[in-house]
Amino acid sequence: MSIWWSLHLRREAASVPLARRLLLGTMETAGVDPDISYDLSVALSEACANAVEHGGNTAHGGCSEAYRVTAYLDGEKCRIEVADSGPGFAGDDRPARLAHDEAEGGRGLFLIRELADHVHIGNKPGRGGAVVSFDKILKWKKDAPLVAV
Repeated sequence: MSIWWSLHLRREAASVPLARRLLLGTMETAGVDPDISYDLSVALSEACANAVEHGGNTAHGGCSEAYRVTAYLDGEKCRIEVADSGPGFAGDDRPARLAHDEAEGGRGLFLIRELADHVHIGNKPGRGGAVVSFDKILKWKKDAPLVAV
């Protein structure tokens, strides 16, 4: 069985826990192992926080007030995508930047890479904006109602 949902969220701090709670509720209802659910919810929170902080693009006439979160639970994998309308990532610097221990910020992409199985970080073609997508193989609780057959 497959489940998917997509949210169009305002670039406000309050949107981050909303997306996280929806993901956790979906995973709990489906019967996903709580450790996997937690890892994905932390990664989603980091991606959403980045979209809230960096996702505006008023200079190019883009919509700076919203970003999109889409989640797919399909078979044995969950894939999550967060897309914004900001300036995107600059050249080759985008995937390689890792946080320094003393840095206040910049740990989000590092955490996402540590918590997910596969991560893709890039820019939206043409219109601008960043896209962070990641997936993780799911583990299921015993007697999970929506486990892949």
